[in-house]
Amino acid sequence: MNENLAALIPELALLGAAVIGLLAGSWLPRRRQWIIAVLAVAACTAGLVATSITMATDREQTVFSNAFAVDTATNAGRLTALGALLLVITMSVETVRGHKRETEYWVLLLLTGAGTLALLGANDLLMLFAAYLLASIPAYALVAFAKDNSGTEAALKYYLMGALLGTTMLAGTALFYGAGHSTLYRELRHALPEAPYGLVAVALVTVLAGLLFKAGAVPAHFWVPDVTDGAPAPVAAYVTTLPKIGALIAGYRLLHQALPGSDVNWPLLLAVLAAVTMTLGNLAAFFQTSVKRLLAYSTISQVGYLLIALAVATRTDLAQQSLLFYLAAYAATNLGAFAVVTAFPAARTLEDYRGLARRHPGLAAVLVICLLGLVGTPPTGIFLGKLEIFSAAVDGGYTWLAVLAVANTVASLFYYLRWLAPLFTTTGSAPLATQAVLGRWTAATAYTAGTLALGLGIAGGAVLPFGYGDLLP
Repeated sequence: MNENLAALIPELALLGAAVIGLLAGSWLPRRRQWIIAVLAVAACTAGLVATSITMATDREQTVFSNAFAVDTATNAGRLTALGALLLVITMSVETVRGHKRETEYWVLLLLTGAGTLALLGANDLLMLFAAYLLASIPAYALVAFAKDNSGTEAALKYYLMGALLGTTMLAGTALFYGAGHSTLYRELRHALPEAPYGLVAVALVTVLAGLLFKAGAVPAHFWVPDVTDGAPAPVAAYVTTLPKIGALIAGYRLLHQALPGSDVNWPLLLAVLAAVTMTLGNLAAFFQTSVKRLLAYSTISQVGYLLIALAVATRTDLAQQSLLFYLAAYAATNLGAFAVVTAFPAARTLEDYRGLARRHPGLAAVLVICLLGLVGTPPTGIFLGKLEIFSAAVDGGYTWLAVLAVANTVASLFYYLRWLAPLFTTTGSAPLATQAVLGRWTAATAYTAGTLALGLGIAGGAVLPFGYGDLLP
C-alpha cells in the first residue's frame, strides 16, 4: 500500500488554502479580503509546479490502497483544471472585490476545484462518489452567490438535479459492488465479465448518470442553460468548464479500467449519447439571443464531441490523447469567451455587442478567436482537438459518428456568426452595455485565454506526438 502524500500536493494545496482562507477571512477586514484570492492563486500555482515535476519524473503511482491514481490522464487533467481555475479566479476579481462574502467565494471555488481534481484520479467507485460530492456541493452555493431571483432559482434546479443523479450514482455503486464484490476498478475489471449482464448494465447506466450530470450531457443537461444564465458570469464560466474536465476524465477512466471486458455494449451507448448531445446542443443554440444561454447550449454541443473519446476508450490508442488535448483547448477557448462576457456585465443579448470592434478592438478580437475556436476553425486549439477526436472515432470503428460530428461542426457556424456579425456593425447608436470594461483583471484574463486558445492550435505539433500533417489525408 502506497501512501505517498507528496503525490497529492495539488489536491492538498487547494484544500489547505480553503481551510486557511476560511479561518483567515474570519478575522480580516473587508478591505483585506483580497488576500484570500492571493492565497488561492498561490495554491493553484503550487499545484501546477508539483504536477509539472511529477510529469517530468514520468512515474505512475496509486495512493490510498489504489483508490486514487496519479498517471498521465490525472496529471494532464490537473494542468488543465488548475490553469482554468487560475483564469476563473482572475476573471472574478472585479466581480467580488469588496463583497461582504468575498472570502466565502474564494473558499467555495477552492473546494469545488479540489473536488474536480479528485475526480481526475478516482480509481475506486467510492472515491468517485466522494469526489462528485466535493465538486458539486460548493458549486451549488456559488451559483446562488448573488442572492438574486435568477441565481437562487438556478441554484435550486442545479441542486435538485445533482442530488437526484448523485443518489442514482450511489445506487449504481452498490450494484457494481454486488456484481463484482469490490469497488476498485482493477478488481471490477476481472469480476464484471462473469457477473450477470443485466446487473452490470443497470449499474453502469446509473453511475454514468452522475458523470453525465457533471459534464452537462444529454439526458442530464437540463440544468445547464438555467444555471449559466442565472449565475454570475465567472461562476457560469466555472460550471461550464471545470466540472466537464473532471467528469469526462473520470468517465474515461471508469470505462477504460473497469469495463473493457464487459459484455455490455457501452461503446454504442456512449456513441448514441455523443450524437444526441452534440445535435441537441447545436439545434437549441441556433436562435438564442442571450449570450449566456447561447454559450450554455454551445457547451452542451462541445460535450457531445468530447464523449466520442469515451465511446472509443478501449478501441483506439488515440482516445486518451484526443480527450486530454481537446479538454485543454476547450477550457481556454470557453473561458476566453466568458471573460469577454464578464467584462461587459450589462451586455446580455447579442445585439448589445453591436460595434464592439470599434470601441474595444482587443476584446472583440478575443471574442472572434474564441467563437471561431468553438466552431473548430484553424489554427485554434479546438480545431486540432476535433481532428484528433474525429480520427479516434474513425479508428475506433465509428465513422458514422465522425461524419455526424463534422456535420454538426459546420452547422454550429450559423449561431456563432449571429454573435460575431454585430461586433462589426457600425450603423445606429452604440449600445450603452459595451461602453465600458468591468476591469483590467477581467480583460487580462480574456487576452490570456484567447492567446492560449490560439497558441494550443499553432503549437499543437510540438505539444502532441504528431502534428497537422499526420492527421490529414
